[in-house]
Amino acid sequence: MKQIASFTIDHMKLLCGVYVSRKDKIGNEVITTFDIRVTRPNFEPVMMSGEIHTIEHLGATYLRNHKDIADKVIYFGPMGCRTGFYLLLGGDYESKDILPLLTEMFEFIRDFEGEIPGATAINCGNYSDMNLELAKHYANRFLTDVLYVIDEEHLIYPV
Repeated sequence: MKQIASFTIDHMKLLCGVYVSRKDKIGNEVITTFDIRVTRPNFEPVMMSGEIHTIEHLGATYLRNHKDIADKVIYFGPMGCRTGFYLLLGGDYESKDILPLLTEMFEFIRDFEGEIPGATAINCGNYSDMNLELAKHYANRFLTDVLYVIDEEHLIYPV
């Protein structure tokens, strides 16, 4: 069986960052998949389900309501390994193209106060598994350590 592309990346060299994971063509449309790596794989603890779930709810809500990008958002959600998120956008993008958007989104998460969107039994299958304080911690850390100081090493997969 052919190995999928994301498994060919050396996760021992992978840093926190924003990477183009793949580009798929569907008809005439390009779908760009981004790897938003919030914790360093195999070197630090992964995010637990409460904070990753909270980031998913807040991030998806932010993106799907964004005045410039809402109609391009196909998916935003966690990686199974819990080290980050995938963002799928309609269009042909590079990592640097979405840095302002991700900075705004993670600032929104860092500064969020109030009821988490969709965190009710009617709206979510596991609504009680949320952790806003840790979500804010990870958002702030990603902003400070990655997005505010990002360089090529954190934008292009290691070889």
